[in-house]
Amino acid sequence: MLAPGAYGAVMSVDLSGRTVLITGGNTGLGLETAVSLAGMGAEVTITSRDAARGEAARAEILERTGVAEDRVEVMALDLASIASIRSFAEGFLAAHPRLDVLVNNAGLILSERTETEDGFETTFGVNHLGHVLLTDLLLDRLKASAPSRIVVVASEAHKFALDGLKFDDLQCHGHYWSYRVYGRSKLANILFTRALAKRLEGTGVTVNAVHPGSVATRFGRDGDTSLTTALTTFVARPFSRTPEEGARTQVRVASDPELAEVSGAYFTNSEQADRRLARAARDDDAAERLWAVSRELLGLD
Repeated sequence: MLAPGAYGAVMSVDLSGRTVLITGGNTGLGLETAVSLAGMGAEVTITSRDAARGEAARAEILERTGVAEDRVEVMALDLASIASIRSFAEGFLAAHPRLDVLVNNAGLILSERTETEDGFETTFGVNHLGHVLLTDLLLDRLKASAPSRIVVVASEAHKFALDGLKFDDLQCHGHYWSYRVYGRSKLANILFTRALAKRLEGTGVTVNAVHPGSVATRFGRDGDTSLTTALTTFVARPFSRTPEEGARTQVRVASDPELAEVSGAYFTNSEQADRRLARAARDDDAAERLWAVSRELLGLD
């Protein structure tokens, strides 16, 4: 259980024997989540597009936790590539007989519209579609390892999507405003969480969305993005947190025994906060429509 405090304390839960996968675990929130969960005894796999950054992150996790080298690994994954996602999933499943926690953490924001190699608008493709495909490919292993958990890193920035998702232009061929596009991708994360939670009822697998708060990480400054201070200002009330503080919410949702039965919820400040969701994020009809459209785009049905 979390101790009292501004953001709660990192929990001390024995995760020995558990396998955790964290996308984008080479920096910021993902790195701090990996440090915390590895320190609790989990075997942790982090993903990175850049091999050098991935290995540097692995070395940092090992140094800060003091765990054995075989307890932390890094694997290559590019969420902007269906081929990379499928190749990663195949390799991960071959190497790991169980998966107890999947943390869909990686994300980006772009100042200009670009497309993935598969023709998707990149922000929507990486933040939403890439994780939808990855989750689908790993879902049977999560079910076989139940009780298990999926943590989806969303954001209060979903409120940038003032008019909800634009189903007639999910690929943003119209006017491109980076914060609105990012907000829609985070709204998609929440709607995906709600739709998936319904489908996971009775399986022993839970899925919840989290908002880490405004965090002073390298998000937007690592070559993928050109994020300015506007996004930070939007959620920085009253000040930015350290990556370690920001990661506490997802660490709790990934590990707290008290949350073993909670699914389809939204967390911030280490507490369930469904009341903070925008109306568009509580639209289950939109969640079902997004579920169907996403699977069609990815060729999953």
